[in-house]
Amino acid sequence: MVQSRNIRSLTLPELKEYFESIGDKKFRAMQAYEWLWKKNVRHFDDMSNLSLDLRKKLAADFDLKAIQTDATQYSNDGTIKSRFRTHDNHLIEGVLIPTEKRNTACVSSQIGCSLTCKFCATGKMERKRNLEFDEIYDQVALLNEQSEKMYGKKLTNIVYMGMGEPLLNYKNVLKSIDRITASDSMAMSPKRITVSTAGVGKMIKQLGDDQVRFNLALSLHAPTDEKRNEIMPINESNTIDLLIEALNYFYDRTKNDITLEYILFKDKNDSMEDANELIKIYRKIPTHLINVIEYNPIGGAEFVKPTEEATNAFTQHLAKNNVNVRIRRSRGKDIDAACGQLANKDK
Repeated sequence: MVQSRNIRSLTLPELKEYFESIGDKKFRAMQAYEWLWKKNVRHFDDMSNLSLDLRKKLAADFDLKAIQTDATQYSNDGTIKSRFRTHDNHLIEGVLIPTEKRNTACVSSQIGCSLTCKFCATGKMERKRNLEFDEIYDQVALLNEQSEKMYGKKLTNIVYMGMGEPLLNYKNVLKSIDRITASDSMAMSPKRITVSTAGVGKMIKQLGDDQVRFNLALSLHAPTDEKRNEIMPINESNTIDLLIEALNYFYDRTKNDITLEYILFKDKNDSMEDANELIKIYRKIPTHLINVIEYNPIGGAEFVKPTEEATNAFTQHLAKNNVNVRIRRSRGKDIDAACGQLANKDK
């Protein structure tokens, strides 16, 4: 049995060739393309301006492996977490985070994760596979529909900070961003997209070589190799010095914004000595911001959130040393939708 092709893997010229090959008009290709990328259709049957016979022909010749919303949870703070089901019955999660000025979609790039960061619920899951570019795109499309329905406005920002390590699914992540930013699709500005990495130095440099236009965030979370090795095993092969070099390489070639993400853990990385080491890193990287993030507890982890006083003292010390810093308050904690909590829990 011949495996069907994914129709969304075809370019518009390739789609035109297909319609010509079956004896149909080339303009049908544009109609189908708009259904796929403008109207985000989930089934061939819904392409209502194509004949029934043509829709049956498309369904026979192609796959349309759109993800579907499986479950939705609503936080007291307005955050909405969606669990999505893939065509092969895997589950992933995405989050809509509304604020007064922006509506942000947080999307996943892998089913599970292979990096085993000690503080992250997703890191306790097995990595099943990479998400295809159109599955990543689907998350954004569905969260955008949700944003319009619930809050009356489209997404303003997208962050690749959900399940998985985006730079270990490099090709599909970049292709999804190409689709999201394309004029014949969502036409989102790449400057409103941030890809977050746990630190894959080789691929950070590749982003620079590819001269991508989106922003980059590094999940640092510890200011020394010794401390980072303990909580993020990836640091053993991607040391802080290596990452500093890679981020400078990236910035030299793109001039895109770089953010450092730093979760505070009580008695682990929240001392004034830790703050001083973090300042040294900050001064070696053309980063525009350090996000100090509240720790969100997960089952089976030994970490504890510092007191509000300790958090403020840490960030104030950074600010006094001319570090551009802000505290990123977690959203959706009551539905396990906050940073590090995505793990496909049942409602």
